Amino acid sequence: MLAICRDCSATVEAFEAPTRCRACGSPRIKAHEELGALSIAHVDCDAFYASIEKRDDPSLVDKPLIIGGGVRGVVSTCCYIARQYGVRSAMPMFRAMELCPRAVVIPPNMAKYVGVSRQIRTLMDELTPLVEPLSIDEAFLDLTGTEALHRAKPAVVLARFASRVEQQVGVTISIGLSHNKFLAKVASDLDKPRGFAVIGKAETVAFLAPQPVTLIYGVGKVFAETLRKDGFETIGQLQATPPEQLMRRYGDSGARLARLARGEDARAISTDDQMKTVSAETTFNSDLRTFDELSTELLALCERLSERLKSKSILGDTVTLKLKSAGFRLRTRARQLMIPTQLANVLYETGVQLLAREIDGTAFRLIGIGVSGISEADGIDPVDLIEPGIARRAAAERAIDRVRDRFGRDAVIRGKLYDRVKARAARNADKDEENQDDQPPR
Repeated sequence: MLAICRDCSATVEAFEAPTRCRACGSPRIKAHEELGALSIAHVDCDAFYASIEKRDDPSLVDKPLIIGGGVRGVVSTCCYIARQYGVRSAMPMFRAMELCPRAVVIPPNMAKYVGVSRQIRTLMDELTPLVEPLSIDEAFLDLTGTEALHRAKPAVVLARFASRVEQQVGVTISIGLSHNKFLAKVASDLDKPRGFAVIGKAETVAFLAPQPVTLIYGVGKVFAETLRKDGFETIGQLQATPPEQLMRRYGDSGARLARLARGEDARAISTDDQMKTVSAETTFNSDLRTFDELSTELLALCERLSERLKSKSILGDTVTLKLKSAGFRLRTRARQLMIPTQLANVLYETGVQLLAREIDGTAFRLIGIGVSGISEADGIDPVDLIEPGIARRAAAERAIDRVRDRFGRDAVIRGKLYDRVKARAARNADKDEENQDDQPPR
C-alpha cells in the first residue's frame, strides 16, 4: 500500500503502514490500499473565521473563540476549544455564553475572510482547473489526469497543498479523498482538524452501512423522521432494500437514496464557468437587521425566483443565500437539496434556515436567493414525493399559481407579505395622484 507523510510528503510502498516517516520522523502518516488511485477531493478549512483571527492575534491561540456578537445574535463559527464546551454554529449567543462564559467574542470581518479565501482558491487553481467552490471555506477538486503535470499522485499533491496552505496562508485544512463527491465530502468530516481521510471503492458499502441516514446529503430532519417511521435509521437498512421498493415508496428521491446508500454518485465537478444559476435579489431603501424583516423580503424573492423557474420549466438542486451588509461586505451560504425543486415553499424553507444563522445584529442593505445545479423540469416537482406535508404545500402552491395566472399576481397574497403588498399599493396610488396633479388642464 501507498503511505504518505503529511508533513514532508515523502512516500513509501509498504505491506503495513509505518508508524513514523523514515525521512523526517513525523507520526503524521496516511496509508491506504487505494491511496494512489483516488482523485476526487473535498477541501474544508478548519473553523475558518476563528482560525484567521487566531492567526492574526496569537494571544487567542489557547483561548475559546466565538465569531459572532450581540446578545440577540447567533454564533457564526467558533474554534475547536469552544466546541468542547458545546458551542456550535448558529447557536444563539446567549446560550453560547452560558456554555462557555470565558469565551472571547469577535464580530465577523467578512472582507478579511474573503481575502484569505481568495488566497486559498489561487493555490487550488494551481492544482487543477476543476475546482467547484461550495462556500467561502470549502470546495471540491478533481485531480484526475494531473499526475503527469505534477509528477505525483493526487494524494501526494493534496498533502503538499495542505502544508502549503498552512505555511503560506496560516490556516489549516482538512481533506477528504475518495472516488466521488458524496464520499469525499463525508471523508473530510472524519478527521478534523488538520485531517486527511480516505474512503476507497472496496470499503464503500461496508463503511456506509452503520451510518445514520442523515449522512446522505439532503436528508434533513423531516425526511429523516419519515424514513425512521418507515423503518430506515441506518444506511445499511437502505442498502438491504431493493431500489425498486424505495422508488415505489419515495419516487425519484427513493432512487437517489438507493444510489447514495451504495456510495454511487455520478455528479461531475462543476467549475465556476460551468455552473448555471438563476437568482433574484433586492436592495433595501433602508438597512434591515431583524429576522422578521429579512425573512419577509426573502419570501417575496423566493416567489419571484419560483416564477422564473416555472416559466423556464427548470429545477435547481442547490440553494444559495446572498447578503450584503451596510458596509458592502458580502456573505453567501449554500445548501444542496436532496432533489431539485422549483417550488417557492421549498426555496423559502431552505433559505430561511440559512438566514437564521446570519442574524447577528449586522445591518444588511441587500438580500438575494438563487439556485444552481439546473436541470429540465419533467412534470411534477419530485419534492412532492418526500413526505405528505410537502406534497400538500406543493399542491396548495400550484393552486395559487393557477389563480394568479387567471386573475393576476396579487389575486392571492401570502399572509406574511400582506403588509408589504399593501404598502406597495399605497405608494403606487400616491404616484398616480401625483401624476394626475401634474397633468395640464384640458
